Amino acid sequence: MKVNQEIIVEAGLKLLNEVGLEQLTLRRLAKDLKIQAPTLYWHFKSKEELIDAMATLVLARGASALLPSKSVSDWRSWVNAFGMGLRQTLLKYRDGARVVAGSRLTDTVYMETAERIGRHLLQTGFSVRQAVVLLSTVYTFTVSFVIEEQAVFPVEGKRSPAYDLQKRNAKLDATKFPILRQSGAILFNRFEQRYKDSLALISGGASFRKM
Repeated sequence: MKVNQEIIVEAGLKLLNEVGLEQLTLRRLAKDLKIQAPTLYWHFKSKEELIDAMATLVLARGASALLPSKSVSDWRSWVNAFGMGLRQTLLKYRDGARVVAGSRLTDTVYMETAERIGRHLLQTGFSVRQAVVLLSTVYTFTVSFVIEEQAVFPVEGKRSPAYDLQKRNAKLDATKFPILRQSGAILFNRFEQRYKDSLALISGGASFRKM
């Protein structure tokens, strides 16, 4: 089979959804592609290089979802669209947030969208520093949030046994940890609502700083 980097990255994302990041190896990917491992290593010298390319494609495919669906000028709508769109983009792939975290992008498709969002924030009165701090805060929070979310639900709709709420509460004395016993239902359920609430807090802080 004749392969190129595009075919390999697509196959890498497919394998990622099947086995998760820990089990994704270049040798296993080569086997799926029915090629010899040296052929794959000719295109990607390491798993890290492959992950960088996969992360780049994930963000590039989700770039359009980071913008408001309607023509709006309110900066909060742009920030909310960026955060919500990023979360949904990461959730499309098993371990999507872990793939993206710390990766180095190999093209500028996502960067072009980020530049457009930043430009809009400047037009609404933000300084460059304020815009960068705000967007990087939303980005970092979203990636870490989805890492936790995907730890609880490694596969969509299937909770990890490690996050069984009844077992968690059974280990916490009701008298000593009344708040923590109630926190499980908030922390490990209804992720979308908690994300929206958290994003509102970030935007609220930005409103205060912008005054």
